[in-house]
Amino acid sequence: MAGASTVLQDSSLLSRLDRALLPVERFTALISGLAAFSLMFLAAYSVAGRQLDKTFVAPFLDSIGLMDGPLLGYVDYIEALMPLIAIMGVSYVQREGAHIRMDILIGQLKGRVLWFFELLSILLILGLMLALLWGAWSHFDRSFDCARPLCSRDSSIDIGLPIWPSKLVVPIAFAVLCLRLVLQAVAYARALWLGLESPVAVPLIQSVTEQAQAEAEQLEGAGK
Repeated sequence: MAGASTVLQDSSLLSRLDRALLPVERFTALISGLAAFSLMFLAAYSVAGRQLDKTFVAPFLDSIGLMDGPLLGYVDYIEALMPLIAIMGVSYVQREGAHIRMDILIGQLKGRVLWFFELLSILLILGLMLALLWGAWSHFDRSFDCARPLCSRDSSIDIGLPIWPSKLVVPIAFAVLCLRLVLQAVAYARALWLGLESPVAVPLIQSVTEQAQAEAEQLEGAGK
């Protein structure tokens, strides 16, 4: 990308839908961040338990039921948290235009030509995501069965964690992303049809100069 992006807003229905979806995307991004944060605590707990087990503190910890060794099922917890870390924030990043992409050609385009290629790319991504959404839901559905213990047809190897909650995260994240892509497709189509210069509800890439100016204005506002 050439620089940071900004999403314009106005009183139109499209912009209101964009703002209505944004809290959902922020919440999913927050969940993703908390999952990554908790993973650090799990690592610290496991390493500390392994080290403390070798010291004179071990008998005391053993007597009160605390860390008496590495965290059991540490790998299982990592596997369960990985979909939250990797996927839950994908729609928020799409809304902000922060995904890595090649702008060598697109960055040189302007006006209707730019909106046409942006619309084309969004439609291609949307088609792919709808297929992945269908596949992810089918994958979750195969592992969910409340006739079995923990409502699961399968579980993790070490401590038997049910896998279906982690599998459910994927279609949920993909569904939110599909909603975002539909909004962006409508916004780009509207910009293409009307010949708009700065459409709402889509990330507009800022140049380095514009990015520096926006950061300076933000710092000035914080200092007042």
